Amino acid sequence: MSGQGQRLNVVPTVTMLGVMKARLVGATRGHALLKKKSDALTVQFRQILKKIVSTKESMGEIMKTSSFSLTEAKYVAGDNVKHIVLENVRNASLKVRSRQENIAGVKLPKFEYFTEGETKNDLTGLARGGQQVQQCRAAYVKAIEVLVELASLQTSFLTLDEAIKTTNRRVNALENVVKPRLENTISYIKGELDELEREDFFRLKKIQGYKKREIERQVASAKLFAEEKFAEKISLERGVSVGAAHNILSAGMEKDDDIIF
Repeated sequence: MSGQGQRLNVVPTVTMLGVMKARLVGATRGHALLKKKSDALTVQFRQILKKIVSTKESMGEIMKTSSFSLTEAKYVAGDNVKHIVLENVRNASLKVRSRQENIAGVKLPKFEYFTEGETKNDLTGLARGGQQVQQCRAAYVKAIEVLVELASLQTSFLTLDEAIKTTNRRVNALENVVKPRLENTISYIKGELDELEREDFFRLKKIQGYKKREIERQVASAKLFAEEKFAEKISLERGVSVGAAHNILSAGMEKDDDIIF
């Protein structure tokens, strides 16, 4: 993986170890949340895909019916029915508005149509073909409804597709780059701290050994000094030389094998 063998350039201290552990916890939590978000978006993506397929299948039949209704209206009311309808229509009665729907933090656009005002079509086809004109209008209203729904689904489909790709890239980056790098950094800091601890332990042992030898040397020096002082005292008391006094002390300290007590 891309994160293996990599680590952050940090100073191996206990404080930095705590910081790296906190960052690893945050990265793990973020990875879990992004994974859940990706799963939720994928479920919604599949549902929208099913709706798109079913809507497209029904759209063919609806468009065929509306086109056939227009042909019937033209046949019954004559080709001049188009101009009659346009004369009766001033403003659009069917309009489309958009809103946003939040799915796991992703705002999906939603389109819906609504009726505003009334179309003055009471006199349309009064001479002939009025029923066919109304049927044609109802068929095309149904077609508009399906087209608006399909446009909403298609837009949501593209938005979700881009959101899923972005989320999956973040999940992969956390899983394969960020987390391994933090784990390698933590392992490096722990190894360096253990090495420093071993060095400190070895240093303390060396210092203790040096102190012990120094104490022994001082004790030996003090003992030697005391012996010299005592030898000088004996030499002064007995009127002998210092070397002779040392010999007397050495002979006194030697143990006689013939003496039991």
